[in-house]
Amino acid sequence: MQWEEYQDVSFYESNARVRANNLVDKGSFTELTGPCNYITSPHLPVLGEAISFDDGVVTGVGRIGIRPVFVISQEGGFIGGSVGEVGGAKMAGVFRLALETYEKIKEKYRGDYENRVPAVVISFDTGGVRLHEANAGLLAHAEIMEQIQLCRGKAPVISLVGGRVGCFGGMGFVCVSTDAVVMSEPGRMGLTGPEVIEEVMGKKEFDSADRALIYRTTGGKHRYIMGDANYLAEDTIGSFRRYIVRILDMPYEQIAAHRIIGTPALVLEQMALTGLATTINAKDARDVWEYFGNSEADRIPDMTYGEFMSCVMRRQKNTGM
Repeated sequence: MQWEEYQDVSFYESNARVRANNLVDKGSFTELTGPCNYITSPHLPVLGEAISFDDGVVTGVGRIGIRPVFVISQEGGFIGGSVGEVGGAKMAGVFRLALETYEKIKEKYRGDYENRVPAVVISFDTGGVRLHEANAGLLAHAEIMEQIQLCRGKAPVISLVGGRVGCFGGMGFVCVSTDAVVMSEPGRMGLTGPEVIEEVMGKKEFDSADRALIYRTTGGKHRYIMGDANYLAEDTIGSFRRYIVRILDMPYEQIAAHRIIGTPALVLEQMALTGLATTINAKDARDVWEYFGNSEADRIPDMTYGEFMSCVMRRQKNTGM
């Protein structure tokens, strides 16, 4: 298939390498620390687990226009896209390279560098920390969060969530700490995965086999209504790419204004949301959708993308709920 054809391919169905190659301009992607480098997890063989020569994450750099775009793309098909020592180091290394590139561009172009500064795009497809190498995975999460903070005011960081596994565990924190979050309807995001909730709290509390329930509580439409996702894309690589282009066309200050967390005011706002549990006594996400003005809340799961986007009412920030 050609680059143009891949723009219409399902983001959900695509693997990490296909996404990485086709989110940036045609033919511009160069993979960094790819399979040919034979860098694998030192821990998995000891535990009798299979290895992957990219450790479940594709990293590289391409272009969108004149702007270098660094891409991190997780592969949910390898141990659930879990983050271990090697994959985490690759992710953190991309941020360091992006920051080095920022400094070089700023020095070279001086008064005309704003539209040339690098961006980092992360395609999340992960359940979080790899339990086989938990300490290394947790350290990687912390290091990545630190790098995101160092990028602030310099290189915009954009999260994409639309893969098969979704974005859960500590990577859920990483995802919402970026400058902008783009999801699709099949995308799912949360801190604790459905199976873990069921295991700890019981099937009566959360049935992890109920796909409709999972999508109502962690899916893209719900996250978009709640403001946990800034943008909702269609389930194609091209749609996600168009949102990346749209975001990067904005001044950095406008991009940063979309952040979900990261300031004391946003923390207080998120905390205030917990009050909804007692205010409206919600039994289901549909009760929350209706509270925020969606009169046809029961129809939302079955709405097409176009129909949903034409009528959806979203939670407005700074309104006191």
